[in-house]
Formats: sequence, C-alpha cells, structure tokens
Amino acid sequence: MAKLQGFEFWRKTLKEARFVVAPMVDQSELAWRLLSRRHGAQLCYTPMLHAQVFVRDANYRRENLYNEVCQEDRPLITQFCANDPEVFLQAALLAQDYCDAIDLNLGCPQMIAKRGHYGAFLQDEWELLEKMVRLAHEKLSVPITCKIRVFKELERTVRYAQMLEKAGCQLITVHGRTKDQKGAMTGIANWEHIMAVRKAVNIPVFANGNIQHLSDVERCIQETGVQGVMSAEGNLHNPALFEECSPPVWEMAEEYLEVVKQYPPCTLSFVRAHLFKLWHHTLQIHHDLREELAKVKNLEGLAGVSKKLRLRCQEEITRGKEKEKEGGLPFPHWICQPYVRPAPKEPDGNSKGSEVQKTMCQKRALEDLDATADTLSKNKQKKRSRNPNKNFSPEQKPKYIKCEQCGNPKGNKCVFNLCRGCCKKKAFKEVADCPSHGLRFKTRAEKQKAEKNAKKEEGEATKDGDATTTEEGEATETERSCSSSSPQPPSDPSIELQVQSKTPLPL
Repeated sequence: MAKLQGFEFWRKTLKEARFVVAPMVDQSELAWRLLSRRHGAQLCYTPMLHAQVFVRDANYRRENLYNEVCQEDRPLITQFCANDPEVFLQAALLAQDYCDAIDLNLGCPQMIAKRGHYGAFLQDEWELLEKMVRLAHEKLSVPITCKIRVFKELERTVRYAQMLEKAGCQLITVHGRTKDQKGAMTGIANWEHIMAVRKAVNIPVFANGNIQHLSDVERCIQETGVQGVMSAEGNLHNPALFEECSPPVWEMAEEYLEVVKQYPPCTLSFVRAHLFKLWHHTLQIHHDLREELAKVKNLEGLAGVSKKLRLRCQEEITRGKEKEKEGGLPFPHWICQPYVRPAPKEPDGNSKGSEVQKTMCQKRALEDLDATADTLSKNKQKKRSRNPNKNFSPEQKPKYIKCEQCGNPKGNKCVFNLCRGCCKKKAFKEVADCPSHGLRFKTRAEKQKAEKNAKKEEGEATKDGDATTTEEGEATETERSCSSSSPQPPSDPSIELQVQSKTPLPL
C-alpha cells in the first residue's frame, strides 16, 4: 500500500482531526491521552522521546511506546527530538509500526534543548533539517511531520515552512511564539504567522498557542484557516476542553486515576504532575494538602489527597460558597479552568510598545536588600516561613571566589585556592595535604613510610636475635659433645682405686 501524503494523510489516517493534544514531556502518556480522547480529543502525540536513547535502550522503547500499544489510542503520532539524520531515522524505523506518523521536534525552547542541541535551537540549520526530513520521508513507511516555532520575521517563517514541505514534511504544526518566548517571557502567540504559513504551503497545518477554551479553537480555525488546533497547557488544566465543558476538578482527577489503574505501568511522577495541574487553583488555598501531595509515595496516597481536596471543596459548596471566585477566576477554584499568567505591569512614561511586548510577561525584579514579602516570590516566601533566619537576598549572599583552574567556587580555606575537584588532583600529584577539603595524601604517605620502616627495623632485630640464638646453641652443643667424649667416672670405689694405682689389691 502506498504511503499517504498531505491532505490525503490528514483525511484518511488522521480522520480529519481538528482537536489535537500536544506532545508534552512526561505529560502526554497513555493514560492522559485516553482520558483526553474520552473528552473530545481526536488526535494525540506521544511525549517527546530522545531518538538516541530510543535507539540504544530497549527498556526506554518498551516503557515509552511498545508497552503502550492500545487500540483506543489511535490515531497517534510519535515525536522525537534529534540532531543526527541517521540516528533519527533509526529511531523512527523502530517506532513506525506502533504509530501513524513520526514527528520531528523543532519547537522545544527549553534550556535542556539548548544543551542537547535539538528542538527550536536547530531552526537556523536548514541544511541539516532538510537532510533529516528528506531521509525520513524516503525511508519510512509512515509520513514525517514537523512541529516548529516562528521567527520574528514573517517572511523567514514562511520560507522555513516551505523548506520543510519541500524536503518531505506532510503536516506541519506552527507554534506562534519565537524560541525566546518562554517562561517569564511567554507572551501572546502570533496567529498572523500561522495564517501566513497556512496560505504558503500545500500540506495540512495545525496551530498551537493561545488556546484556553473551545471558543479559542473555533476562532483560531476561522482566523488562520488551519486544519486543526493543538493544546498543551489548556488540556492539562481541563482535559474536557474540546467538549466545551468545565467539570469539577475531582471528576477529571478520579477518572484519570481509574485510567492509570486500568493501563499500568505509569510513572508516579507523571500522575503527581497531572494532579498538581488539575488542582492548581485549589492548592493555592489548601497549602497543607499541597505539601502532602508532594510527599506521598504511591498511587493510593495520591488518590487519598485528591479525595481530601474533593471533600473540602464539597464542604465549601455546602456552606454556600459555590458562587465565590478566588483571585479573579472566571469560575470557583474547584472547576476545571485554565491558568492565566498575570499580566505584566505597565511601564512608566508614555513609551508605547507593540501589542506582543505589552502582553509579554516580564521577569520579576531582583529582591531588595531587606527581602520584604512584597518583593519575594511566593516560593521564597514559603521557604522563608520555614527558615526565618535564612538570607534570601542575593545582594547579601557571600560572593564566591572562583577556582584558579576551572572557574567553580573555590574552597574557602583551600591551600591551593582551588575547588575540591582540582584540589584533589593537585594534592594527589604533589603528595600534599589540604585540611579544608579533607585530603591527607602527604599524611597518609608519611604514615605508610613510617610503618614500612618500623617493619624493616623489626625484621632486622629479629634477624640479629636469631643469629645470637644460633651462636649460643652452637656453644652449648660443643660443650655437650666434649663432655660426652670423655670417660665417665666409675661408680665402684674399688675399681676407682685400681684405675688410679694400676696395682692389684691383696686378697
């Protein structure tokens, strides 16, 4: 059977999927995908998998894909991060029989992607990307897709997408943010770039960014003309997003835990992270249960904390607080709803920036010297409540002197002015001591030398003693031999007299 391509692939294999659950590291596992499908999701991606690890580690393959084969979990696209065409192809060949397409991650903006040289940090290496996509397109039995982030320049974003299409990409997902829009700098996704890409290519396009409710999905499709819309954060806070439903959190939490029990194994950290997302707004109020949720060590413990949260919410409803809203939320905190990042503060003066810059979250200013509660983050305020004597002001923290060799902080009393690693190498080479780092190479060497000398002296003394004993023994033996060679005196007096006089006695 010939490999389907482009819109034919989207229509027949993906069944014209419009509602898509994004690939999320450690968060779009089988149990969560099945829960999302039950509530309106039409297509799901696996978590991002490392191609190199997938090739060399059979356990990694089994835990992340092979053991998760489920007839309900289709259509499914497996996503890999990679920077080597051959390794990417090997991983894709191992995975192609367990999914409907292979996706190349070109959108991850995190620091781990920068260190590993993959994701959005490959978006300037078009020659490499063209080779990776072309090789996969030629060798795989399933289509190759890509997920990208945009450039600031619209024209460059369009040429980027066209290059991937020409190389063999059959579906492209466009996240409308640049690689710098992340964390505290996350802003509004630019749908204009997505619309421009959709008009410029002849393959299906999915949009990603700014999706919090089903109304956002419909508006995105109308404004950009894309074939489908992908959700990550919105889906994590409300897995029923695509049903246009906002159920009580405990309903989604309990259903998810039941799916986890039905389709084991599931890593406990995945389950804990999902419960933190689902109960996010409620945990801002019930801090004691937040800490308990972080400490429990098994699935039953996580279910127990979720049950306690449900009971507390139901008590609030019974007391007539169901209409109350916390912190400006559109619904009460126990209703599934997205987490909206706080809007940035308006800058002083009359300076005007672009709409994206205004909506972009700014990094929090550094703490003042007195580290007051107004300037500390919520996390640091909690830490300070547990450790009131600890200093949280970066200005008052001691400045560390760098190691002369590697640049790491040196030991405060190191005799060589080095960090422990460099100090250990130098002390070993020079047979020296460094009390600050607990290194005793010189002391140990002197001790071993002293023990060796003591054994040597003891050996010599033992040898001298053996010689003296031998001489004494020889002298004693000589005396013994001499005494044994002389005649013994007679015991009879008469015989003695005969011997002395040699004259016979008278009868």
